[in-house]
Amino acid sequence: MKKIYLYFLILFFFFIIPWDTQAASPLQEAKEMIRSEYVGEIKGNINSARTIDELIEMLDPYSAYFSNNEFQEFLDSVNMKQIGIGVVIQLHEEGLLVTNVIEKGSAAENGIEPGDIITKVDSISLKGKSLEEGQKLILGDENTRVTLEILKPNGEKVVKILTRKPFSIPVATSKLLYGNVGYIYLLSFSEDAADLIKNEYTKLKNQGATTFILDLQNNGGGYVDAAEEVIALFKDASYAYQVKMKENNTNYYLYYDNEDNKYTLTENGALLIGLPKYIQPIFDSNTKLLINRYSASASEMTAAALKDYNAAVLYGENTYGKGTMQGFYGLSDNGYLKLTIGEFLSPKGNSINKIGVKPNIETSSDPIYQAHYDAIKEQLANYKELKSLMNIPTTKTFKVTLNRKIGTVKDDDVDLVALGGNQIEVDLHAEGNELYITPKQPLTSGAEYMLIVHPTLKDSKGKSPINGIYLHITVEN
Repeated sequence: MKKIYLYFLILFFFFIIPWDTQAASPLQEAKEMIRSEYVGEIKGNINSARTIDELIEMLDPYSAYFSNNEFQEFLDSVNMKQIGIGVVIQLHEEGLLVTNVIEKGSAAENGIEPGDIITKVDSISLKGKSLEEGQKLILGDENTRVTLEILKPNGEKVVKILTRKPFSIPVATSKLLYGNVGYIYLLSFSEDAADLIKNEYTKLKNQGATTFILDLQNNGGGYVDAAEEVIALFKDASYAYQVKMKENNTNYYLYYDNEDNKYTLTENGALLIGLPKYIQPIFDSNTKLLINRYSASASEMTAAALKDYNAAVLYGENTYGKGTMQGFYGLSDNGYLKLTIGEFLSPKGNSINKIGVKPNIETSSDPIYQAHYDAIKEQLANYKELKSLMNIPTTKTFKVTLNRKIGTVKDDDVDLVALGGNQIEVDLHAEGNELYITPKQPLTSGAEYMLIVHPTLKDSKGKSPINGIYLHITVEN
């Protein structure tokens, strides 16, 4: 049986869709649902399938069957609540790559770190297995034990025995960055995603944030209603998306639209979906949206809509390219059938499936660096941008040469900013017309920084020799 245990799984779905099961067997119910609702390739003859297992194997990889318990586990996982070891993982050619470790989880308590690769679970090799298959082996009942073989970044192999326990991951988190830039990270499109974003937005506004970055990197999707609500948070967005479905489903939504006018039939037969009217928009078009190759489904829907209307500036890399949505159907055995029921497009009809969404500004490193740099840069209207310093050593001392002798240097004359974070401490001293800036601690390998010299810097006669300068800095790995 194909069973989906979501952790960082790509997903996008509607709520449970009513279905009249009458007195048919679950297998016959499933066949009828596929004939009526499913959109996609069918590999074989569904009439010949003798089990739901065989039926599911004929469909696309996003369709699945869930027992009642598995369905509840699936919903919990969308809201980032699970029983396991407390790691965020991605598929790797050698197994499962650990990208984050949850505080107080079993993994953290046993020394597992980001960058580790889980190669075996209870002696079963993960090489060649799917993300879902690996997750199924790691997750389990509370207080049960699991043995992991770990490949460390230095090539060392270690074995860890961990106890599974409940853990949850905050769906939305935030922090205030240098320059009063509010940063919000959304991990999943949970049912309350828009409310969680608004809560973080309010916190940041109260701390003084004046511009914002919303991060959808590694966000694999979630509820369709949540995506519509998140898009509606942007002032310049007009519609959410288009969706191509079976004609009977298209007619169903048009018929029950009543006076809401949420759905509009386009010339190509797709439904154009309007935004919820109860959402008060908060983000302006200067907001930066971060995406990467693991931003999928609902993340891509959001990115595509905002790009269509120039409602935000997209930074990062091309997204995953999962442009289909799924619906859940209850069966008489209390299980649930998840079927692909439509392909979604951007509001202006741009394809997403197997293509993805291209950012406005492509970055080769973490897009938070360039987005934060640009957000600060926008506040330095009369400053001059100097040529970037690339791949500098971690112990670099910066030298700024002016055309006149420098006077007394104050701490607030110069800011060295860790992009994606805040100002770091430096030692300052002047020798003649040269200003030396030395970080008190080594810079972080692979990180990026911004150096700002303010016009408050005075020469030996008390006059400002510059209007202000800034430059982008990258540190060697």
